[in-house]
Amino acid sequence: MITGYLLGVDVGTTSIKVAIINEKAQLLGMSSSSYKLITPDQDSVQIDTEDMWRAYLKCIRLLKDGKGIDLSKVVGISISSLCPGLAALDENGKVLVDPIIYSDRRSTEEAEIIKKAVGEDRLFEITANTAMAGAMSGTSMLWIKRNLPEAYEKTKYFGHVNTLMAQRMSGEFAIDYSNASYTNLFETTGGLKWSEELCEKTGIDIQKLPPLHSSTDVVGGLINEDLIKMGIPQGTPIVIGGGDTACATLAAGVTKAGDVCESVGTTNVLTICVDEPKFDRGFINRCHVVDGKWIYQGALSHTGASYQWFRDNYYQEFLTGEIDPKYVFNLMNDDAAKAEAGSGGVVFLPYMLGERSPIWDPYARGVFFGISLHTGRKEMNRAIMEGCGYGLKQLADIAEKVTGREIKSFVSIGGGAKSTVWAQIKADITGKDIEILDMNDMAPIGAALLAGVGANVFKDVYEAADMVEKKVFKCIKSNHDNDAVYAKRYKVYTELYPKIKELYKVGSNLY
Repeated sequence: MITGYLLGVDVGTTSIKVAIINEKAQLLGMSSSSYKLITPDQDSVQIDTEDMWRAYLKCIRLLKDGKGIDLSKVVGISISSLCPGLAALDENGKVLVDPIIYSDRRSTEEAEIIKKAVGEDRLFEITANTAMAGAMSGTSMLWIKRNLPEAYEKTKYFGHVNTLMAQRMSGEFAIDYSNASYTNLFETTGGLKWSEELCEKTGIDIQKLPPLHSSTDVVGGLINEDLIKMGIPQGTPIVIGGGDTACATLAAGVTKAGDVCESVGTTNVLTICVDEPKFDRGFINRCHVVDGKWIYQGALSHTGASYQWFRDNYYQEFLTGEIDPKYVFNLMNDDAAKAEAGSGGVVFLPYMLGERSPIWDPYARGVFFGISLHTGRKEMNRAIMEGCGYGLKQLADIAEKVTGREIKSFVSIGGGAKSTVWAQIKADITGKDIEILDMNDMAPIGAALLAGVGANVFKDVYEAADMVEKKVFKCIKSNHDNDAVYAKRYKVYTELYPKIKELYKVGSNLY
């Protein structure tokens, strides 16, 4: 087996993280840098490609100059990416349309066109997913075709962010199965190929879809001068990698059927690994970065974002230059702990900018239900936390029904996972024990593991995942003292959305 360093890059919603590990999967260094989004209106959200690339190079410089890492020892590079982030590339890799990300809502009409052209049942039968603006990149491809016809004609390949990054580093075009699962054009349920039927019915040219690969496949050698000048050897294998949550759960050890993981950040995602392509419409369903495995992903898209929104708007007096933002979150956690379980009757729906699983509704928005003259800041604060707990319980209930397996506990990772107050609320509402791992940024490490498999540093993904030291930050045991009140609030949570669903469309600029 080869020895050396492995570089994993994770392209997130607003920042890039780069991790370098050795052949024992020990972390040698990690860096991060933010980049700009292009948001000319409230429905449009794209990545500024050149600023993203600048952030990537900055991360590598920080590791080289700040950590003193010898980049000449890098023997493999792989990519984790937010998903989807749909870019249009010409034959030379020039970006014709900057990556359109999951929260972009311009293609709402195109999603309806796809569902009507294919039929919702047939679409789910082939792809294991529905069509939703931004959340599935086929809608954005169709939007480009209908609104940017010149760009569509010039497009050699549509790809996700890892397609773009791999092409810029190696000159080769590729996409992996975990990303392809989020296109509405891929046979997720078995064929693992682009669907001629879906391309024909949606009007997307199948020739514009990039070559498909396993997440551990080497797509080419490094030719990018920016990286070579910094010391990474020319010809270093570029491994295609996968979606960010799939990469993160690989690093957390989710590789076998029945493994469950929660990742906590801007979004809150419950991931369940399965070895049979049996799916439920409530989930986002995709191929895992582990060949022969699939994952159900229940993505609560705006839970962490909701909590930050609440901080920015209702704890402004603490947001001064002298105060660490982490202190404000700790203060909010203390306030939430002081509120009674059930938040004094307040239930929060966390659908701040539409929602994917389980409701698949781009029109949905956040709701505080049950506010009274007795409601204060701490109750609304806690209601956001509890809303996340109810959402997780809803997703866990669906998973148990589909798989026939009871989920007794799950691993939790990510920057927001270490809030003990929030973790206890989630454990109590779901009735599941939670093991919080002492590692925030697992996605770039997962990408580095995939690089290691592709570069023959590790035998396979199982050996790679087992290599990662999984230190436990804290174990949270579910407490049943508040079962009665949580059961009542959960009933409100699950029944509220169906009762107000049609009202979301009234006055919506998407309607």
